[in-house]
Amino acid sequence: MIRILLADDHAVVRAGYRRLLDAEPGLTVVGEAASGAEAYAQVVAEPPDVVVLDLNLGDGSGLEVLRRMLAREPALKVLVFSMYDSAAHATQALRAGATGYLTKSSEPGAMIEAVREVAAGRQVIAPDVAQAIAREVVDDDRVFSRLTPREFEVVRMLVRGDTTQRIAEQMHLSPKTVFNYLSLIRQKLGVDSDFKLLHLAMRHGLMS
Repeated sequence: MIRILLADDHAVVRAGYRRLLDAEPGLTVVGEAASGAEAYAQVVAEPPDVVVLDLNLGDGSGLEVLRRMLAREPALKVLVFSMYDSAAHATQALRAGATGYLTKSSEPGAMIEAVREVAAGRQVIAPDVAQAIAREVVDDDRVFSRLTPREFEVVRMLVRGDTTQRIAEQMHLSPKTVFNYLSLIRQKLGVDSDFKLLHLAMRHGLMS
């Protein structure tokens, strides 16, 4: 039996996928979490086989939660389930340790198959995201691959409108450290202002 934890801040999404997964033989949802803190606490208390994790969690960074969960339980399998279909989001999630990346535009059956594949240790990438990654490789346009997963998460949170203080709180960092990250990020990406950084993010599909 594959034991699954659903981590998404939308109750209706969790309820829908719980019904879908529980109806499948060999799959059972053992817990739900509406926040990163809840997801991490459940992993600590009773590690599941697979965590289905949204990147947008109300209390913090999905990639940061992913990093913390895997630091605690290295054998854990994580399937990121996200609204973002950009190559940059998927690449950074996989670099942070996710076993699979599925978009919320995927058919319900894709979730069932992805959970089984991830539980078996096989990497899964949504077809639309795989195509985006391939295009970046062909075009040599992988600008955000220069960033570490933590640096990318700072950018992602800045793009969604979080303040430096909010980013610091959600990533358990000091505001000064976040400022230092932003300075390093701008240097790596060759931009000299947050405005140009946001424009670059928009061009590469990081803004929904």
